[in-house]
This record gives sequence, C-alpha cells and structure tokens, in this order.
Amino acid sequence: MEGKKEPIVLDVNHMMSDIVGFQYGVDAGEVEMMKDAARAAQAAVENNRGKGWLGWMDLPFNQTAIVEKIEKVAADVRARFDAFIVLGIGGSALGPIAVQQALNHQRWNDLPAEKRGGPKFYVEDNIDPERMASLLDVIDVKRSCFNIITKSGATAETMSQYLIISDLLKKEVGEGWQKHIIATTDSERGNLIQLARQEGFELFFIPDGVGGRFSELSPVGLLPAAVCGIDIRAMLEGAAAMDRRCKSGDVWKNPALLEAVLQYIAMEDSHANVQVVMPYADSLKFMADWFCQLWAESLGKNVTRKGMAVNNGQTPTKALGVTDQHSQLQLYTEGPYDKVITFLKVGTFRSEVAIAHGCEAFPDVAFLGGKSLNQLIDAELRGTEYALYSAGRMSQTITLPEVNAYTIGQLLCFFEMATAYAGELLDVDAFNQPGVENSKLASYAVLGNTSPKYLRKAAEMKDRPELLKKYLL
Repeated sequence: MEGKKEPIVLDVNHMMSDIVGFQYGVDAGEVEMMKDAARAAQAAVENNRGKGWLGWMDLPFNQTAIVEKIEKVAADVRARFDAFIVLGIGGSALGPIAVQQALNHQRWNDLPAEKRGGPKFYVEDNIDPERMASLLDVIDVKRSCFNIITKSGATAETMSQYLIISDLLKKEVGEGWQKHIIATTDSERGNLIQLARQEGFELFFIPDGVGGRFSELSPVGLLPAAVCGIDIRAMLEGAAAMDRRCKSGDVWKNPALLEAVLQYIAMEDSHANVQVVMPYADSLKFMADWFCQLWAESLGKNVTRKGMAVNNGQTPTKALGVTDQHSQLQLYTEGPYDKVITFLKVGTFRSEVAIAHGCEAFPDVAFLGGKSLNQLIDAELRGTEYALYSAGRMSQTITLPEVNAYTIGQLLCFFEMATAYAGELLDVDAFNQPGVENSKLASYAVLGNTSPKYLRKAAEMKDRPELLKKYLL
C-alpha cells in the first residue's frame, strides 16, 4: 500500500531558551544574529549543487533511466535468487541497512518466501572471520546474488570479501559464476570497474561527486531497496520534496538550515558536543547508525578550509527508545550538560497492538489493560522529553507522519542538507575524510603492501616509541 505523502516535521521547542530555560537553551536572538551566516551557508551549498562532491544534491532529479534499469535488474534478482548479499562498508552498508529496516518487515529474513516476495537480505559490513563463516553457513552460494559496492575498487574490506566470494562461486557454480555478481563502482576509475568489464558483471555506477556517506539515494542504496520491493521512486520523490523546502535562505523556513544553525550554536556556545539520535521506533533504529557516520565523518575535522587548526565536530551517538531509557537516560538527565537529544518520532505506526486486560489484583499493572503498545510508546517518548525538559536539557523531535518510502526519502535529504550547511558554518570540508585515510594507510602498511605510500607509512609506524612492559597488566 502506498504511504501518505506528508511532510516530516522538525520541532525545536525544547532547544530554545524561552522553553527549556535561559541557562542552557538557545536564545532565538542568537539564531537571528546568525541569519546572514545561515543565508550565506545555504547559498554556498545551493550554488555548488552538482559540483565537486555535491553531486548527491542532484540524485532526486537525474536518475530516471537509472531507476528503470534498477527496477529491471531487481526483478530479475527476485526471480533467480534466494539471497541478496551486499558486500560493502561505511555508507555502502549503513544506508541499505537503515532503509531495509525502516521500510520492510522487521523480521524479513524469517518470513517464508511467499510472504517476502523477494530474497533474504544480508549486508556484510565487517571482516570478522566468524561473521563471514556464519554467512556461508546460512546461504546457498549457488542461489545467491552478491552486490559488491566500492567506488575505488581498492577498499580492502570489500575487496577481500570479493576475493573470498568469487573464489567460492568459481568452485561451486563454475561456468556462469559471473551472473551471481553485481558491481556498483566508479564508471571509469579503480579496480572494480576493470574487473567488472573483464568478467562481464552487471554494472551500476556511483555518480561523480557522490561520496559513500551521501550515496544512499544512488544505485548504492536504490538497488538493494528495489530488490527487496521498496518503492525507490517514492524515496526519490520524498527527497525532492525536502530539497524544495531547502531552497529558502531564511533560517526559519528551511528546516535543514535551522537544524544546522541550532547545532552550530549548541556546539560553539553551549558546549553541547554530543548529539544523541534516539528513535522511538524500531523501524528507525538504523537511521541513527547511518546519521552517525554522516555527521561524524563530515564535520569532525582538525583544520578549516583555510588551514587553520580547529578540531571541530559534534560527536553523534545513538540510543533507542524505549530500550535505552533503561540504560542511558540517567546520564542524559543528570550527567554533563554536553548533549542534544534528537528524537525520531512516528505519528502513526503501521501496526496497532492492543494490551489485554488482566492482573486486576495489581493496580500498577492492571491500568495498562485496554490501552495499546502504540499509546505506551508515545507516553514513554513524552515522559522522556519531559524528564529532559525538567532537567534543563536540550532536545528536539523529528516526526515522520508515518514511516514510508516518501518520508524516509525526506529524512535522508534533511540530514544530508543539514550536514552540508553545518560544514559551511564551521568552515570545514564536509566531504573529505583524511583521518580515515590515515587509518587505511596504516592498516595496509601492516599487511605489507609494497606501494611507496604504504612503505613510507610502515617506516613512520616503526618510529613510534616501544611499548613499555610496566603498562601491560
């Protein structure tokens, strides 16, 4: 059933000092003082649409032919295979996981095939050897399709998985093993495009100017979603609707711009250097994971674009309502005043579960009878919001009228635009990740890659001080 096409809503009441208190909230006057900077940030992002690493901004609008091909290939995969496995890491994995959890049955792989209407879905986003072994225990390789996703074709984690799987396919499938692989990569550069053309893999391209963490609305995320029956056209339509809302340079009319400004003020003036994303819906659980990479990798930088040392960034973390009320809320309400809590709320759930009457001898249980889990989770959210408010803690709520492809498209675009605006306000390059690259260099140097850059890194690593035995207990 097609979901309602309603706008998501950002409620920042509990961010503002005239609601949550003048000691810790953001004063509306501070937002007013940043109106010019906000307008300049919005203009800078808009003026660079499609340029450099802002190719992701065009994804809701320029993929008509690609979507048609994706839908055709997805239908073929559903007809031929029992399992569809994404081999990728970072944005190539977190986005597909988040969208699948949000829009399909939460126990998808446990459903019988006739109820799923598509293959079982797995995302192998780590290289723990036990994890790979366990995957091979539960799939039939001869009835499985593998989507290898890496723009460079040199991502060690993903390409190591490719080597394992391609070897296994050659042994178990033999001739025609290549038909079990779909490659998603750069159209011209890198190892995977060469392998794909050499072997004849089905191919999809990650567009120029689209980095991994901004790639969910490209074939990286659209193909896995389509394979599992998700309406990718509605996702793109929702993203386009949010993009239109972000055309305004008025901070009070552009929700993503207001979000960027408020988080900037929280970071710079209130020292709220942690943002907790707390969905009150299991369907949105992994949206928090996806956001964490987007926000952390984009904004955590040690220099401005002019080369000035800053060590900027707000640490994103995740919690799940109601679960983490019982594990983290104590810290949020009585710990340091260093956090903003972002609730993700669902207006209308896709299911309603009544709570039966019973336990009449116990009034503190019996009162639940006749209500529903829908009412209970809403009450828990309201209670948590009030607990934070009464403790003078900042929070905000993003409400999805219902979780469907259209609202998820909006949410993805909202967070991406807010991230781009925040990068402008902080004057950092929101689209590189030099800290990650340093880790990669060190890892490959340890493994003995003999390219000059890895040899240099290996030599650099040898110059570290020796570990002291007195610190080994």
